[in-house]
Amino acid sequence: MKRIINKLIASNDYLLTFILLSIATGLAFLFFHSTPNASANISLLYILATILAARYTAGYRFGIFAALFSVVCINYLFTYPFFKLNFTLTGYPATFIGLLAISIITSATTTRLKKQAAIIAERERTVEEAKRESIRANLLRAISHDLRTPLTSMIGASSSYLEEEELLSSEEKRQLGANINNDANWLLHMVENLLSVTRIQDNQQTVHKEPELVEEVVAEATQRLKKRLPDARIIVHAPEDMILLPMDALLIEQVLINLLENAILHSGSTVPPELFITQENQSVTFSVIDYGHGLDESQLEDLFQGTYNSSDSSDTHKGMGIGLSICKTIIEAHQGTIEAHNHTNGAVFSFTLPES
Repeated sequence: MKRIINKLIASNDYLLTFILLSIATGLAFLFFHSTPNASANISLLYILATILAARYTAGYRFGIFAALFSVVCINYLFTYPFFKLNFTLTGYPATFIGLLAISIITSATTTRLKKQAAIIAERERTVEEAKRESIRANLLRAISHDLRTPLTSMIGASSSYLEEEELLSSEEKRQLGANINNDANWLLHMVENLLSVTRIQDNQQTVHKEPELVEEVVAEATQRLKKRLPDARIIVHAPEDMILLPMDALLIEQVLINLLENAILHSGSTVPPELFITQENQSVTFSVIDYGHGLDESQLEDLFQGTYNSSDSSDTHKGMGIGLSICKTIIEAHQGTIEAHNHTNGAVFSFTLPES
């Protein structure tokens, strides 16, 4: 397979060299018949063809061949006596040596640049792969921790119901059923998050963006969240003007749902969270503000790594670390930024998306 690929590359190099020299020869004939004393222009045309051949082909041989061909053409076609080779012409050795030197120097330089570009590309691929592996490791670590709790709870509740059905009151049965339903909904939400990340990784960290109305995306996200949390209250502050923003709407809705759900469930506040949408500097910023106990300052650096655990013992809900890791993955795939910090009465989560 490698030999076949090398042969295809070599054949393309031959074709490119032939095309460049053919174009140079055609233009040289035009100059020769239309411009007096066109020898300088003709030489420049062949020099240019030689440089391009050396630049865009592999190795040295194509540039050297172009130099030899150019010298012969200039001597045979455009130097008196025409259509005869005369190697005794004044200046001919200098022309030959000059073109040959140009081709060798250009080929050597471009070969070095190509090798450096290949090394840089390989390093970038390695870094990108390491980044993806880090995301996978964080997700697996978070999944192993976060999914075990609701599954254990569901198994315990269902076992109690099956083993002690006759001893349980109607209220206790309803409570067990409600617990199973809540845990099942949380697991479904987690699966949606994981599918979002898988979708991005399958596309090599890129997303398909289309212009979307920000108001519609926010409205859809809040409606989806209220289906999961019917009692949720959210205050939205948006500009009066409509904003069109390139994005993958489903993924950005997932980010908004994650951040708003965290603000409702993990902030420890009875005050509804607020969502502020601002537009400036060719970008749009979404800020989710809650009025709870805030974030653990000692864990801020790990906030979006999938390892964050609230230090608040009153937080009986599942950890939010995996959701924040997924938010970061989605926003970075949109070439945006995401950050979080505490304010006087709670926490702020903000992400910014470019308008282009």
